[in-house]
Amino acid sequence: MARGPSGPRADSATDMPHKPLAILQMGRPPEDLRATHGEQADWVAAALDGIDVPLTVLHPAARDALPDPASLRGAVLTGSWSMVTDREPWSERTAQWLRDAMAAQLPLLGICYGHQLMAHAFGGVVDYHPRGREIGLHTVQRLPAAAADPLLASLPDRFLAHLTHEQSVLQPPATATVLAGTAHDPHQVLRYGPRALSVQFHPEFTAGLMDACLARRQGLLAADGHDVAALRAALAPTPHAQSILRGFAAAC
Repeated sequence: MARGPSGPRADSATDMPHKPLAILQMGRPPEDLRATHGEQADWVAAALDGIDVPLTVLHPAARDALPDPASLRGAVLTGSWSMVTDREPWSERTAQWLRDAMAAQLPLLGICYGHQLMAHAFGGVVDYHPRGREIGLHTVQRLPAAAADPLLASLPDRFLAHLTHEQSVLQPPATATVLAGTAHDPHQVLRYGPRALSVQFHPEFTAGLMDACLARRQGLLAADGHDVAALRAALAPTPHAQSILRGFAAAC
């Protein structure tokens, strides 16, 4: 996996095999989680194991330069421990890059924070969910519009996904199509155009990583009324959710 602020560059469609898929890592995990499980880019790369695409990792929060969209085959925006509503300069800079990338028709996939940032960048409303946190393994329900979507059409109407978020897309952009939701959050999957999609859940998470997220905050979660033992016992693999990420990368 190549790492760097710009990665390999290609200037024509015939050079597409050499263009990297960028993983935009949105900040870093807490130190304890990083020590045992690595970072967001590691999780995405592991979920893409076996898909033959070059990867490059960018760190907008560390002031990495964001490359010309024409130099990439696509971009995945990861989750974060930051909040979109904080409007941190690096985040707003990335939002502007997203608007440029969208105009250039670069394939885009947002995950959790990336999902919210894409919605914000394209005119939606993001804020704290009025019903609080959504965490653990949950059932995602496809909507009728997903039946013709290239990344969701082959999925069952209901599939499992790992979630951990306090903020949500409260109002999708006017031009976005809602493809799936949960009982807690109806805007779990948004399609912005033929090459741009975002998901609130974590297709890159393993059950072990989700368990670590639950374990490290079990006191806080219990105080918020969550049955942490039950959440941990219910964890399972989420191959259908992961297939969205893998399908995106394979199609870039």
